[in-house]
Amino acid sequence: MEDRAYHHGHLRTVLLEAAERALREHGVERLSLRDLARQAGVSHAAPRRHFADRQALLDALAERGFARLADEASAAIDDAGADHQARLRGAATAFVRFAIGNAALLELMFTRKNDEPSAALQEASTRLFTTMGAVIHDAQEAGTLPAHDPERLNLLFAATLQGIAVLVTSGRAQPEQADLLVTDAVQLFASGRLSR
Repeated sequence: MEDRAYHHGHLRTVLLEAAERALREHGVERLSLRDLARQAGVSHAAPRRHFADRQALLDALAERGFARLADEASAAIDDAGADHQARLRGAATAFVRFAIGNAALLELMFTRKNDEPSAALQEASTRLFTTMGAVIHDAQEAGTLPAHDPERLNLLFAATLQGIAVLVTSGRAQPEQADLLVTDAVQLFASGRLSR
């Protein structure tokens, strides 16, 4: 019953892709290793060679999401050139577009599932936060953003970006408004003042 993907060593990738589709279509509650095995055409025990349990699958999905988002943010920062506000806008736009296109995955990524995330998941999330934190720090150093506590500014910026994404995914804002809202947010952050 095992398919070519399994024999060629790609079962983990096949399962993660199927899990991400299922997450998008049905939500996290309906994700099961048994269903994914059936979709992949392998025995119900085969996924356990890659994921010890359902939580390990969820962690792997979240890890994959963080890695992909970090890659997209980094590419947008690099594409923006040397202008710090453009780099900030690029990272922010990448974040919001990812969040809109992968709402269920983003929710899974930011939901605390257990007290001890896997080392790989911790590393992937740290990479994203380091990427976003660095672009904020660089903008502060260049005077593009106010010289306030960078950690606080990073949290506020992340909350703003997630808020924009939620407005779009909930239908309160139109998808075509997302980039303009990001631009407005970056300009407000660059020109605004935070309380001490």
